[in-house]
This record gives sequence, C-alpha cells and structure tokens, in this order.
Amino acid sequence: MGARSSPGALETIHGPWRSPGGGPRTVKLRGVFTRSRPVALLLMTLLAAPAVLAGCGDEPTEKTSSASTTAGSPSSSSSAHTTAGSTSAAPAFPADLEADTADASAGASVTVSDIRIGRHDGFDRVVFEVGGTGTPGWDVQYVDAASSQGSGKPIDVAGDAVLQVTLTGAGLPYATGVEEFSPSGPVTGAGTKNVTEAVFDATFEGTTVTFVGTRQRTPFRVYLLEGPTRVVLEVADPS
Repeated sequence: MGARSSPGALETIHGPWRSPGGGPRTVKLRGVFTRSRPVALLLMTLLAAPAVLAGCGDEPTEKTSSASTTAGSPSSSSSAHTTAGSTSAAPAFPADLEADTADASAGASVTVSDIRIGRHDGFDRVVFEVGGTGTPGWDVQYVDAASSQGSGKPIDVAGDAVLQVTLTGAGLPYATGVEEFSPSGPVTGAGTKNVTEAVFDATFEGTTVTFVGTRQRTPFRVYLLEGPTRVVLEVADPS
C-alpha cells in the first residue's frame, strides 16, 4: 500500500487552503472546483481510494515462515537432489535411490532432542529436531542391515528396507546443553504408508545415528529447516 502523505506534504502539493485575508479560496482538484476545504478533502479521499485498494490487493496474503511449520523450507546441500533454505517448497524427490549428504556448518555441535514421524500426501516424513550451536550435516542412505555404530551389534528395525540417517556435527549433552532424545522404544507415526518406525541408536565421535525402517526402497529427500533447527527426511510412497 502506498504511504500516506503528511499534512505538510499536502499543503506543499496543493497550496494553502485559505487566502491571506482569511477568506475561502477557490482551488482546482482534477477539474472540480470547490470553495470548501472539507469537500475538497472528501473528493481527494474518494479519488485516492481505488489506488489504495489496488495496492492492498498486490500484497501477498500469506508470508512463509520456516519457524511456524514442521516441514517445508529447505536450506543448502551438497547432494544432487537436496536443497536447503527457508522457502515453502521442499526439494523434488530424486529419480534414484542414491545417498543424500550435506556438510555441517563450521564448529557445529548439536544434539538430537526429538524425532517425529508423520503422514503427508504422497510421502511419509521423519523430523529430527536438534539444539546447540550451528547446523548439522547428514549422510542418509539405504543399508542392508542396521548395526550400532559404537558396538557393531545388530539392531532390529521393522520393514523390508532400512535407511541409515547419520547426522554430523553432533555433540553430547554436556557440551551442547541440550537433553538428548531418549525414547523408550521405536518411534512410529499414525497412518504412514512406507515408513514403519525410527530406531534411535546413539551419538558417537561427532555423529548421531538413527535407523528408519521402510516397507519398500523408494526415493527420499533430505533438507534443513531452521527456527528451530530440524533435519527433515521424506520418503516417497511405495510404487
């Protein structure tokens, strides 16, 4: 919308409304003559109204904020099929099943504080919320079997396929001041079509690993959201 003119600007453009003798002065307003200041002001208001309304109609009706939604706005990425940033659109699903990787920010030290799974049109979403300093990187890929990164012991994950989600730039709670996610069992989501569960492993030597079970190997995408900081994994529905 256009800025309103101040009284001083109005006087400068249209001249004084009264003659030096104090009597009313005739002024011309777009071909309309009037001797009354209130009438002139009314006409100016009526003539300006369409322009003001037109300016309002050009404003967007919705402003995107990455802080107000769990998914959406990606950030930067080093992989061919991942984008990152603060927009309302997620990156496109890739045409292949290759690993998706991105680097952590310099000096990153974050701890996973929550993991959530939800159902969306055409895909299932897994959100890894983190807290601490900087932003994490990731290495997400399908693996033949799940095993703990610290001990190498096998981990049971429901489903016919397993995505290993490795977050880099990870720090332990004593270093980040963030309480680490500690579920009593696998994390599940209602109504999912491909993702079966997420099994949190542990943080070890700067990385945090979670295994996401799926019913089928399908394309996936990964991106970063900030405010709060989240790594978002979305897995396409089975074919």
